[in-house]
Order: sequence, then C-alpha cells, then structure tokens
Amino acid sequence: MTAVLNPTIEDDCTFAVATPFQLASGEQLQPVTLRYALYGRLNGARDNAILVCHALSGSARVADWWPQMFGPDGIFDTERYCIIGINVIGSCYGSTGPGSCNPRTGERYDGKFPLVSVADMVRAQVEVLNSLGVRRLHTVIGASIGGMQALQWATDYPDRIERCVAIGATALSAMGLALNHLQRQAIRNDPVWSNGKYGAHDQPVAGLALARAIAICSYKSPELFTGRFGRKGNRNGEDPACSLEGRYDVAGYLDYQGASFTRRFDANSYTVLSKAMDTFDLACGYGSEAAALRRVLARVLLVGISTDWLFPATDVLALAQRMQTAGVDASYRELVSSHGHDGFLAEADSLALLVRPHLIEEAQAELAAEAFC
Repeated sequence: MTAVLNPTIEDDCTFAVATPFQLASGEQLQPVTLRYALYGRLNGARDNAILVCHALSGSARVADWWPQMFGPDGIFDTERYCIIGINVIGSCYGSTGPGSCNPRTGERYDGKFPLVSVADMVRAQVEVLNSLGVRRLHTVIGASIGGMQALQWATDYPDRIERCVAIGATALSAMGLALNHLQRQAIRNDPVWSNGKYGAHDQPVAGLALARAIAICSYKSPELFTGRFGRKGNRNGEDPACSLEGRYDVAGYLDYQGASFTRRFDANSYTVLSKAMDTFDLACGYGSEAAALRRVLARVLLVGISTDWLFPATDVLALAQRMQTAGVDASYRELVSSHGHDGFLAEADSLALLVRPHLIEEAQAELAAEAFC
C-alpha cells in the first residue's frame, strides 16, 4: 500500500448550466460547481473508486483531514483504488455555496443561499462521478454528516454502490437538534451577522467562534475533558477563582478552538451545513424509513463510537438492527474511544482496523483467484 498525500487531480465540475439543479426545498441553483480531488487513478473499467464523504468542516482534500487512512496502516490503497473526495454544496472550499455569486443578482448569495439537504449533496456528487465516467462505486464511506451522505447513497442509488460505511451517523436526536440550533443562534446573535450579508472579509467572528466551541463540547466526551483539563486554571496563568474573567483550562481550550476555526471556515456555510444535518431523514421521499431501507443493496457497515453523545453508539446499533430487519446485509462495529464523536479523527488507526475487513474482502478473493490460476 502506497501513501499518496497529494491528489493527482484537483479540479472543478460545473453542471446545471442549461437546466437548473432542483433542490429538495423546491428552490434551484444554476449553475453548480463542485470541487473534487482524486488520489490514485481510475482503472480502465472505472470501477475501483472509493468515494469519501467529508464531515461538516472538511473538504475534498481527504488526505488533509484523514491522513492516517492512507499508507500501510490505513485502508485507502492508492495502488489499487482511486480515492475521490467531493466538497459538498453549501461549503466554503470551492463548491457552490453562500460565498458564490448568484447569477440572478450578480452578488454573493450570502444569507440567501437556499436550504440544502443531504440528498441534494448526494445528487450533486452523482454529477461529478458521471463526468468522470464512474457508474459504480466500490465503496462510499464517511463519518458524521459524511456518514449521512453514505447512507443516503445506499438508499437513493442502490445500483451504484457495492459497499457503504457510515461512522457515527444516524438521524440527529432531539439533543443533537438542540445543540445545532444553539450554534446557529450564536452566529445570528452576533451584531456583525446582518442576516448573513456580512461581506467576504468581515464575518461574525465572535458568533462563529462560540458556535464552534459549543460543537467541540458535543464532539468530545466527559472522560476526555476530565483527563485532559480537570479543574485546572488556564495554562496561561489565569486564576478562575480571582476574577469573573479568569478561565479554567477547558475554557481556554474552547476559546482557542473557536478562534482558530474562524480563520478557515465561513459562518453562512456553517448554518447551511448544520441545517442539512438537522433535516437528514432516510424516510423522506419513501414514506417510511423501512421502505427506504428495503431499497439498499450494498453491504453496509455501521460504526458507533463508544463515548459519542452527539450520535450515540446505541442509536447507530439500533439503525443497524433495523437495516437487518429490512433484509439489508448490514453489520455493526464499535470504536472504543475516549474522544467522543471526534474518535473517527483522533483514533483513525483503530478505526481502520475495524473497517479494513469490510473493504479488502474482495481484494483477498482476487488474490486467491490469481494464485489458483
């Protein structure tokens, strides 16, 4: 297995030029550009592609945020497979999003960017794959909202994928919906927000930083926070017992994470993508979840994370059981981690051990057949 940490191709796919791209909300986008990256090469039959769907703040450059999945200890063998990353609609890393120009007005969409669903993201990804001549995917894999996309692929395009791997992903519980609501409110309550029309270089930094800090709390676990921070004062010497402004170490960490996030992400994109997480529901368009699950033909692996309270492992296991009841070839594995939801990033090596058997079974069969011949 060879590590290829720079994409061999990074380009844009532009579509919906002549005909608008219809969104589930009833609104339209025209045209649409998606930024994508390829690691490795497509084979002659173009059937060796693994689509990696990124989480909320990720991008098409998979190796930037999931580098451990490449190389000898990972699962992405770029000698055998072509790894494809596609930046979703609504993001701020090159695909059509709030910072793009609205051709109807000649100005940025800003806060008027339409509601986007996970199903819309997947339908847009289909356009990229069609442009590359990829009719069937070896695997679709993702975590968090990326896992939602993988599940949407399995239900909406059952004939186009062989394997689905969804990590830390189900429909959000009421707690998850509440946390996302608070994050968007933190952004909207920033005086700079101006209904989303804040300009390219003057975004609501304070609100976005607070939203990210709230999110970080949901991505981690109490065990991790206790072990890492405890009740220690902030490491810069502040004494929380001496003033209202004095912070504990955990508060300094959250403030740092929030501030650094504002330098790489956009507030409008944050509201669009977190709302897409809220509205994810496999039943949409099929009448019921059971009807949607009966469409699935792929082999499905669901991975829960033991300390994840944003997407509890029990919820992921329950989804796997409902899939099995619907006749899906579905299995469940659990990543034991103290890192909470972020375990899929923080402990990617351990995650690879769980996922690898699901991906390499076919490769092992091919090698056995070659040896027999």
